[in-house]
Amino acid sequence: MLATRGIPPYVLREVLECNPLSTFIPSEYKGRGAVTSEALSMLETTSYQSLPLSLMMGINGALFLQPVANYGQDEMKSTVFKRFLAKKNMGGLMITEPDFGSDALRMQTGFKQDESGDYHINGLKHWAGLTGWADYWLITARGIDKNGELGRDIGFFVHDSSNGGIEVQEYYKNLGLYMLPYGKNEVNITVPETYRLEPKTTGVTMMLDILHRSRLQFPGMSTGHLKRMLDEAIDHCKERVVGGSSLFNYDQVKERLARLQSYFTVSSAMSYFTSTNVPLEKNTSRMDVEANSIKSVVTDYMHEASQSLLQLVGAKGYRLDHIAGRAMVDSRPFQIFEGSNDILYQQISESVLKLMRKSKESNLYKFLKEYSLTENAADYFKDTLNFEIAYKLPQRKLVELGRAIGRLVSMEMTIKLGETGFNSEMISSSLKVIRAEIQSSLSSLTYNENPAVIDGYGDDSAWLKFVKA
Repeated sequence: MLATRGIPPYVLREVLECNPLSTFIPSEYKGRGAVTSEALSMLETTSYQSLPLSLMMGINGALFLQPVANYGQDEMKSTVFKRFLAKKNMGGLMITEPDFGSDALRMQTGFKQDESGDYHINGLKHWAGLTGWADYWLITARGIDKNGELGRDIGFFVHDSSNGGIEVQEYYKNLGLYMLPYGKNEVNITVPETYRLEPKTTGVTMMLDILHRSRLQFPGMSTGHLKRMLDEAIDHCKERVVGGSSLFNYDQVKERLARLQSYFTVSSAMSYFTSTNVPLEKNTSRMDVEANSIKSVVTDYMHEASQSLLQLVGAKGYRLDHIAGRAMVDSRPFQIFEGSNDILYQQISESVLKLMRKSKESNLYKFLKEYSLTENAADYFKDTLNFEIAYKLPQRKLVELGRAIGRLVSMEMTIKLGETGFNSEMISSSLKVIRAEIQSSLSSLTYNENPAVIDGYGDDSAWLKFVKA
């Protein structure tokens, strides 16, 4: 794990010399075929060694190469894929803007098409992984009409960095993920007509497909990371002697290790789900519950696992150059980027409640028992889920409900993995852990005493003035 920023060029060359990104390129362009299971396996292998390195591969694959493969025009695809394979190029995605993070549909970057067919794109983007490094950028913008107004739909454009037009205004001193450069980019580029991605319907639907597909592939990165956290924790606890006994023999330690093992198992189940249900050619724009559940739950697990390893290792783990300390800060942004988990949990609830309204079912258990993503998992909570739920809930309740549903979906995937012959003891133990998490969320959902924010709390809140002399 690196404690210095960036990655030595010779290390990056050695990594790319193995052509790991060829796993995302279709065979007709001399890639390995863009097989989902192979791509996830590559991400898992790299994340076991280095989470930032795996994220670098994921950015290139899920946020650049796969969108190009699905929506790029033939002339552009041929050139881009050839350069990735022969010249070891890299690509990134620019969506986020300084004033419009999660509210991406209000982005201010705009594009116009001139008489020759070229597109002129202007705007400001930030937090794009591989800032200043990427050879290609996939850039989002909104069309500008004749009145100078920005349209509602989104366009995606592939820009060759060697053509200039992207100026890095600032490199951010990101808290973690030191290997990857992030920053603020001023965009003033011209893109040929053939370098615009072609949506099947609308640009917004294409963006949903791209983001959902990326979220569905998070288990590639998480499974390797969680396995590393588990292996490091087990090795440390077996070697460390406290009070005359191996740390591994303490009950509280076993509880932590069981959770780590559960996280790894659930993440493996998600990898299995994505590998068997999401081929490259499948449109994932409507797979919002699956994608949002996978991304939010597994990234919560990544950070929880890192925190547990740090707790088990103790003081020496609280060093920037120790894997526990690095894992803690490197895993944290996964809960934020590509959709903040709080927002994704809310969206899971809204999607499910919308389906319930459509089916005219208000009993949560009855609906989830018939819902394909939770039909088996719901049976474990027949009594707990057996209540009528309001279609309109406060935001904090939507988040809590989404947290429970996300884990029910994850539990369903784990049950399905268990049917394949995967280690039955690990499946059984994982189901116990995830059931406890779901019970906790459902209890919070039905708890009706909501704390309030006290505005101007400074009045009468300085404890010292109440101390009697």
